[in-house]
Amino acid sequence: MKALIETIVIPLVDHPEDIVVTETEEETKIVYHLTVNEDDVGKVIGKNGRIAKAIRTVVYAAKSDANKRIYLDIM
Repeated sequence: MKALIETIVIPLVDHPEDIVVTETEEETKIVYHLTVNEDDVGKVIGKNGRIAKAIRTVVYAAKSDANKRIYLDIM
């Protein structure tokens, strides 16, 4: 899932070397924290959050474990 998130975000940003995706797994959910360069935050979030919502939609659709919910946190 980390590779999917990175594949989606790399073309959007000016500083792809600063992309960090960390995973936190809990009993009922998996949370992915996406951190990008400060200058690229607006590009990843998009106008009115449209790009962030689209990224979340793809990640939620690609989830592999039906028992755990997937969350994507963009920082």
